[in-house]
Amino acid sequence: MDHSLQLYQYHLWANKTIFNHLKEIPETYSKEVNSVFSSVKEVLYHLYQVDYIWLRTISGDPFEDIAASIPQLKEENADNTIEEMEDAFVNLGEKYKAFINNQEDMNRRISIHHPKYGTLHTTYAELIQHVVNHGTYHRGNITAILRQLGHTGVPTDYVSYLFILNQS
Repeated sequence: MDHSLQLYQYHLWANKTIFNHLKEIPETYSKEVNSVFSSVKEVLYHLYQVDYIWLRTISGDPFEDIAASIPQLKEENADNTIEEMEDAFVNLGEKYKAFINNQEDMNRRISIHHPKYGTLHTTYAELIQHVVNHGTYHRGNITAILRQLGHTGVPTDYVSYLFILNQS
């Protein structure tokens, strides 16, 4: 399996693990806290929005088009229930997997342009790594919020995923 695909499969697994846990404690989803994000729901929407932006970016969409699509994305998803947000992540994940599977070389050099930050010369693999790292970081925010609310988190480290793969 391509390393980028394996990393992305981990990202999907970790998100699914979080959603399964949240469905056991649904009262935590919208509960407001004093943290980096005001709720688990807000963290998940942020994560979804950024995953969406990066998929559009690696697909070659111009920054201006992506930015123009964000208000509608927010209108359609910011108030999702746990189940609706999970479905949105699953659908986006299918698009990512199709993108990765359609690439002949994930290490191909590409250039992306941002009006504030300039031009980045990188590879698809590096950007998938970024998407996965970003998700890992914010799943940590979710765990911190859950702990503030008196609940435990769930293990979503990459090594946990590798152990599960090893068992099957």
